[in-house]
Amino acid sequence: MDCVVTGGNVKVLAKAIHSLSRIGDELYLEPQEDGLTLRSVNSSRSAYACFLFSPLFFSRYAIPDGHGFRCKVAIKSVQAVFRSLATLEKTVEKCHIELDGEKSRLTFTLHCKHGLLKTHNLSFQDSESLQAVFDKDASTNVLKAQPRLLADTVLNFPPSLEEVTVTVSDERVWFRNYVDQDAEPSKAMLTELCLSADEFDHFAVKAQSSVTFCLKELRGLLVFAESTGLPISMYFDGPGSPVVLSVTDSVLDTNFVLATLSDESAVRQQNPKRAGTPLPPLDDFMNDELESYLIAMDTSMAPGPSFRSLLFGSVYPTGSPLSNLTVAGQKVLASDSEEDPEGV
Repeated sequence: MDCVVTGGNVKVLAKAIHSLSRIGDELYLEPQEDGLTLRSVNSSRSAYACFLFSPLFFSRYAIPDGHGFRCKVAIKSVQAVFRSLATLEKTVEKCHIELDGEKSRLTFTLHCKHGLLKTHNLSFQDSESLQAVFDKDASTNVLKAQPRLLADTVLNFPPSLEEVTVTVSDERVWFRNYVDQDAEPSKAMLTELCLSADEFDHFAVKAQSSVTFCLKELRGLLVFAESTGLPISMYFDGPGSPVVLSVTDSVLDTNFVLATLSDESAVRQQNPKRAGTPLPPLDDFMNDELESYLIAMDTSMAPGPSFRSLLFGSVYPTGSPLSNLTVAGQKVLASDSEEDPEGV
């Protein structure tokens, strides 16, 4: 692979890498005909992120014909290439990226002002495809907002907050900090913000619901979205189903897929009718059962079709009820055929 990024797109690439660093410790690269894909997944397989940069994003983009190649590299080493974003914007004119499969070397060359060159040679490992399987267009609820609206909302929560609960009705959206049901009421602090539908660029709620997911990844995407000025779309159904956060334009497609807390009592009480049905009590949703959310893994290198839980490493045969449920519900979050299924 041989590609060149110029002008302001260098900063966009750097911001993407910094956002991915909030997800996992490894950066997966996959040059394809439709563009360069950068991915990452966290250790528990509950958060996955993907940036697809189309060939038009680059001033030069060349990959070997008929040669599929994938690799992974420590994301901290790539972050070091784009350490100072402020300096990068002022001094770097273009970034040349070369991937040499024979030498297992990934080279970043920064062309700075006054003819100064900075070259970073990074070693990498071959890897199988890391791919999330999800259908955001089939989501029950879709929200789209400018990054500033969401950033101002998130600022009201302390940096130490790990999870946030989003509740939607047919006219409003509530953001509140997640409070464990075992927490002592006298010591628990509850912060809640309410946004009206007209504050969003797009507001389509077909079923009122509440979902709880990690705030760290949302903050990481917000940093990227604010730098590019692109709106964020949020696709979700109900507790236990993944939330997809998306940022797209003509040369970029970004998706963050996050697991949500699953609460059986909330699911049982959830009315399948469209908006207008009263929401289940919020306290009934304060039950941390993330482990009950099984994210299946599609292993393309396996001898036969099978699915495994990303949280438990369980393998389900093709004909089992759990495997059938996973396929039908598209609850597959990540695919990484490199690891042994029993070693997750």
